[in-house]
Amino acid sequence: MDEKWQKNFPVSWDQFHRDARALAWRLAAAGPFRAVVAITRGGLVPAAIVARELGIRVVETVSVASYDYDKQGEIQVLKGISADVAGTDGGAGVLIVDDLVDTGATARVVREMLPKAHFATVYAKPAGRPLVDSFITEVSQDTWIYLPWDMGLAFTPPIRDKATA
Repeated sequence: MDEKWQKNFPVSWDQFHRDARALAWRLAAAGPFRAVVAITRGGLVPAAIVARELGIRVVETVSVASYDYDKQGEIQVLKGISADVAGTDGGAGVLIVDDLVDTGATARVVREMLPKAHFATVYAKPAGRPLVDSFITEVSQDTWIYLPWDMGLAFTPPIRDKATA
């Protein structure tokens, strides 16, 4: 792990589900939305939960690659948003969902595609937070968020043991 990541924030499936549902509660007052655009891959799970909770049937994806595990690289749009969903009004009435906003690099690219859409993430870091309209939990910029699909069950030594190592 890169030394710029000073802290770890592991998220279980249960916690992620609770946080994604909390995001749906927050978004209920911001709608209605005619479609959800999930930023793949991290946005797929929260977008499905939010779409279910808000009764949104049109779910689209946009594929933007910027991470390879812990290395952030150049932004590439691998799959754009369909014209049917994007519309001609800058994405008004569209909800963009991602798991987190970190530096904001991905968010900037998708914001340019749908400038009038509502952008929501489950987690936000300070550098990217101004780019999203709604989020649930903010963590510090030097925190690596371990999402449930990136983890398996394993023994973790107590913090006390790590401090003396």
